[in-house]
Amino acid sequence: MLTIGANCWLCQQPLYHYHHGICCYCQRHLPAPPVCCPRCGLTSGNATLPCGRCLYRSPCWHSLTFVSDYCPPFTTLLKQFKFHGRIELGQVLVRQMLLRWLNVYRLAPERVEKPDVLLTVPLHRRQRWRRGFNQTKLLAQPLALWLRCRYHPHALRRVRHTPLQQHLCASERRYNLRHAFACDQDLSGLRVALVDDVVTTGNTVTEICCVLQAQGAAHIQVWCLCRTLRERLCCHKWHLP
Repeated sequence: MLTIGANCWLCQQPLYHYHHGICCYCQRHLPAPPVCCPRCGLTSGNATLPCGRCLYRSPCWHSLTFVSDYCPPFTTLLKQFKFHGRIELGQVLVRQMLLRWLNVYRLAPERVEKPDVLLTVPLHRRQRWRRGFNQTKLLAQPLALWLRCRYHPHALRRVRHTPLQQHLCASERRYNLRHAFACDQDLSGLRVALVDDVVTTGNTVTEICCVLQAQGAAHIQVWCLCRTLRERLCCHKWHLP
């Protein structure tokens, strides 16, 4: 956990609210997401109506909320969090997710609904053993506490080991996760939020959302920290020690 006297993770200046992890100045200068489709989360000309891609072929979920494009400083923070064991960063990242979702909820309540239950993208047992933790679980637990909704960490299972998505091209990702997930819980009539750290092509959340629909989920949201937007070139220069 962060301790009193901690410094900002980005500029290394002392923090007044140490549990925030990011100072007010850096918070104001974080890269803002561009205008995006509320359904798929990709860049669009309208933030309130589904884009042409979604009108042609709607995704399996109803809305996607993210904090930033996959660019600095979040790329660096995520790598520190996932691959270097800096689990204390989970508190910093999940606060950004909560602030973003609350902002969307206040400005467009018709776009998102408060979920009944939170679920997380599961890791295969081999990958979890190798990493030592499931990063999405560390994000979902405080979200469920703050929003006062249920969190079912074992509802989703990864039943087949697959190569890491980041090592595959887009066409390979499409078929890599077929029948890789299972859900043993009845979700009939429930509003579900699926928590992930990064959504790139969307193949992982698509496969999981199909499983959730089969279990009767009435409304599915996808919450993530970063959404990869290929059309956008980010030029922010953030460096962490």
